[in-house]
Amino acid sequence: MPDLDLANDQHIRTTLLNVHELVRQLNAHLGPTLVAALAGVRDRKLPLKWALAEGPTPRAEPERRLRMAHRLWGHLSAAENEHVARAWFIGANPRLGEESPVMKLREGDLPAVMNAARAFIEGTDD
Repeated sequence: MPDLDLANDQHIRTTLLNVHELVRQLNAHLGPTLVAALAGVRDRKLPLKWALAEGPTPRAEPERRLRMAHRLWGHLSAAENEHVARAWFIGANPRLGEESPVMKLREGDLPAVMNAARAFIEGTDD
């Protein structure tokens, strides 16, 4: 990301969030259907349950993907705005073989998605 301090701050904010609040925020910004896709679950209502303070929690691997998505959301929405950040998550991305970042995150290709986000924010996404 362009500013290392900002990138570190977003990483810290995401890391300190409990998973229920993290999912609640992702649901608010991306919607539970996209959050379910990111997590790799078929039940579109499961992210709504994860967002409840006393609700179930996602397994380790889906949580890892959700934490990365939250971190990227923070970077993208700060660099652009919420609408652009959401569009970036769902749109075909040439740096990801014309797949959407949501699908690449679901597949677990976190480094590629992070690099694509960095290129977009830095304006090198030609």
